[in-house]
Amino acid sequence: MRVVTMGEMMIRFMPKGNLRLEQADEFEAYYGGDESIVAVSLARFGLDSRYVTKLPENPLGDIALMKLRAQNVDTRFIARGGERLGLNFYECGAAMRPSSVLYDRRHSSISEALPSDFDFDAIFSDADWFHVAGITPAISDRAADLVRTAVQAAKRHGVTVSVDLNYRSKLWSPEKAQSVMIPLMESVDVCIGNEEDAEKVLGFRPENTDVTKGALDIAGYQDVFRRMKERFGFRYIASTLRESHSASDNGWSALLYDGSKFYRTTHYDIHLVDRGGGGASFAAGMIYGILMGFSLEKTGEFAAAASALKQTILGDFNLATLKEVETLMNGDASGRVQR
Repeated sequence: MRVVTMGEMMIRFMPKGNLRLEQADEFEAYYGGDESIVAVSLARFGLDSRYVTKLPENPLGDIALMKLRAQNVDTRFIARGGERLGLNFYECGAAMRPSSVLYDRRHSSISEALPSDFDFDAIFSDADWFHVAGITPAISDRAADLVRTAVQAAKRHGVTVSVDLNYRSKLWSPEKAQSVMIPLMESVDVCIGNEEDAEKVLGFRPENTDVTKGALDIAGYQDVFRRMKERFGFRYIASTLRESHSASDNGWSALLYDGSKFYRTTHYDIHLVDRGGGGASFAAGMIYGILMGFSLEKTGEFAAAASALKQTILGDFNLATLKEVETLMNGDASGRVQR
């Protein structure tokens, strides 16, 4: 099975520990970005994983390429050129102080890439699945056009398409997001997101839900899923369910729907090491489960376990192994030392 993902590769700079940006004299640097997280996760699970982006021809672009190749990701269709690699500065919160993100990604290589930079017929000629996140079309009008072109090419080759809605208020407004993403949904088979994504990107809002208070009304999600299925005909719909008790401790589970059955996964209480990449790791787990022919229930449990583990790992990539995910999904959340 071969999965193609496409998006922006970035560097995330983080002050050590829980320092604020103004306190930091040095930063830890992690290469990543949502679709690259999916690509790396699937490669680590044993699938053929291909990542498509555009990287600058400078040492930072070279390092990004090496990071992907080190995880056995197929990089042969990555274009080179453009001005720069996108950056983000991530301040890790604690207790009642939230984490915050500062973007520095204008004029990044992928934001100014053109469809002609990529041979999409070759990219999708031997692919089974294409995944993209809503972050990518949000970074520029050119990137939105690139995503539309890629999705059209994927469908032309009979490839399954998944989208993680991933609304980012610092990148675009709900009105702009809906104008771009709603037409795109007509070509999507698997839709992934959370309650904010569904509301801001597609205009569907679950009732009686306030994640800041840890309040989740599953019946509200089920109603939204039914309406999304009726409107777009998705084969699968999934939402991660994050309960933000604080910046340090979250509840984590997911809800999946296949058009006939709803399934809520095991609930995890996570003391966060790094919440970044949790949603992308869930998307990777879901893609893996569907491609492996897992049941809806097993797919959900695998994806929830993979994404819970990611949030205990510092950095963008989910470095959990397949065995570790299987151990957790089978009920061993003890965290006991493995000797």
